[in-house]
Order: sequence, then C-alpha cells, then structure tokens
Amino acid sequence: MPVHVTTTLRSILTPTAILRLLLGWGAFLALILCQPLLVGPLPTGSVFTVLAAIVAVIIVCAFGVVTEAEHLAHRLGDPYGTLVLTLSIVLIEVILISAVMLGPGDHATIARDSVMAATMIVLTLVIGLALLIGGMRHQNLRVNRTGISSYLSLLVVLVTVAFAFPAVIGENGAYTPGQAVPILILTILLYGFFLYRQTGAQNTDFQEVTPVQASTDTNEPQPGIPAVLREHRKEVLARVALLLATVIPIVLLSHHMAALLDDGLNRLGAPVALSGILIAMIVFLPEAITTIRAAWTGETQRVTNLAHGALVSCVGLTLPVVLAIGLLTDQTVILAESPANLVLLGVSLLLSLTTFSAHRVTALHGAAHVFVFVLYGISVFA
Repeated sequence: MPVHVTTTLRSILTPTAILRLLLGWGAFLALILCQPLLVGPLPTGSVFTVLAAIVAVIIVCAFGVVTEAEHLAHRLGDPYGTLVLTLSIVLIEVILISAVMLGPGDHATIARDSVMAATMIVLTLVIGLALLIGGMRHQNLRVNRTGISSYLSLLVVLVTVAFAFPAVIGENGAYTPGQAVPILILTILLYGFFLYRQTGAQNTDFQEVTPVQASTDTNEPQPGIPAVLREHRKEVLARVALLLATVIPIVLLSHHMAALLDDGLNRLGAPVALSGILIAMIVFLPEAITTIRAAWTGETQRVTNLAHGALVSCVGLTLPVVLAIGLLTDQTVILAESPANLVLLGVSLLLSLTTFSAHRVTALHGAAHVFVFVLYGISVFA
C-alpha cells in the first residue's frame, strides 16, 4: 500500500508541476519584496516589462491548473470535476473582492465592475471561441438541454437581481438595508439549492448526451461519485490541493498587478474600465483554456458546465457576500449597471438562450457570441 501511495504522489507532483509551483509562488514573493521599489513613478518601459513578466508567469501556472482540472474531471466525471475548478477560481475571486472592500478607500463599485466584466467575458468571448473552435472541428456538437436550461434560468434571475433590480427599487443604484437582507437570503437559498440538485438528483442533466471521442477509453458505465472517492480519495485530495496551490498565485499576482496595469493604461490613455476587464480575463484564464480545450475534444456539455457553471457561482457567491459586507461595515454597494451594459447583458443572455436551444451548436453560433464581445469592447472605449 505505501508503494502505491508514493507512486501516485510522484505521478501527481511531477517536476513540471513543482516547477510551476515554484515559479508562481516565487514570482508572488518577489513582487512582495520589490513592492517598495514599485511605489514611486517608474519608467514606461519598466512598467510594461514587469507586467509582461507577471502575465507570462500567470500563463505558465494556468496550464498547470488546466492539467489538474482535466485529471479531476475525468476521474470524478461531470459535473463534479468541473465544479472543483469552477469553485476554486470563483471562491478566490470572491475573497479578493471582499478583501478590497474591507481595505482602505472607497470601493462602492468593485463588485459590480468585476462581476460585469466576468459575465461578458464568459458569456461572449469564452463561449464564442469555444463554439467557434469546436464547431469548426466537429459537426455534431450537442448539449444536455435540461442542464443548460437550468444554468440559463439561474443566470437570468441572478443577473437581473445583481445589475437591473437595484436600478429599479434601490437608491442611487444600491439596495437599501431593508432590501439587501431578503435579496441576500434568497440568493444563498437559490444557489445552495442549485448545488444540491446539480450534485444530487439532477447530476445526469449536466453530463454529455453523446459519447465523446477522447473522454474515456471504455463505454462501460462510470462508477458513482462515492465509489470513486472511496477508491481514489488520496489521489483526488492531492490533485485538489495541487490545483489550489497553483491557482492561488494566479489570483494573487492578478490582484497585485492591478496598480501597475492602471498606471500602464493611464499612460496609454486607455479607458479605466479596461483594467477590470483585463484582470478578469487573467483570473478566469485557467477556466477559459479548459473550456476551449473541452470544445476542441467535442465535450460540449463540459464547455457549458465550465462557463455557465462559473458564472452561476460567481454571481451566486459574490452578491450575498458583498451585500453582507455592506451591511456589516455600513458601506454603499452600488450594483446597478449603465443602460448600455444592461442592453449588452440582455443581448448576451438572449443569444445564449437561442444558441443552446438549437438541436446542435455550430461555429456560426460562436461567431455571433464573439461579435457581441466586440460590441462590449466598443462600449468600453466609447
């Protein structure tokens, strides 16, 4: 038995995995130690050199996260495997938003800006690229319609509550304390019920509807999640720990490079909102890579599990947390979006409904999603 455990751990903690860990955490520590040097005004060349180095480290670590996520997905099966990656990234993002809100300064719109950027990136860019690439390679991309319908039903409700409803009933774009409490409780109940059903009675609604070319080596039915955890508990725990240890530096580096990015974009005369979009893209990079690779292999349901599942978790966790922080610290949490962004959100959700209600999804659907992301980009610069 000890030999088996040692072999398993050795196969997980490969030299490449260890190198990624050292690179990610080493870069984070170096950034902390050099922080005093980055406080004053830096030459433009130095700003972009440091930014390029940080992005390079993040990309290397992102591939490590993708590797572990794919191992877990194939070991646990959907939706459990993809849920591990989704919750890992989203929980850390929520913690970072909370840390910013609890820190010094006024951050009334941090949650709105972060979640809005993540929503548009995932619904339009990530989904669009995945369907475009997958549709060009495969002719028969199908999703489990009940599963995608569940995701989109929750997204319609959660996005409305997060961005549109406070503009209608709130004060200056924020919920009053009397409104925030029931919204907070209802959101927690809805998201909790979603997880309960997704991992329980309705878990088959989030599984592939057709055999996938490269998903398994056999067509035999897969064992249930309790049996898998009993048999492979140590391997699963080790991979989850390695995934978390690799993803945390990505988010921490993204957070610490925000000031440098703001400075760099300022010098270029770029819009302030572009900073939040770029950070959201970097934070969700592992999720995006995994989603596009799933589309490449024809795992269409896994595409939606990763993308739409991440959004449901992002809004379902962020909204109650920031409302609770606002209530406890007496901060104003502005959530209401601008008319232009509300229109883009509505178009994105409507496009998602029409795309995934089709008998099969195609590259043409993906092109339409990417087009909406371009419109979002235009609105940012406008």
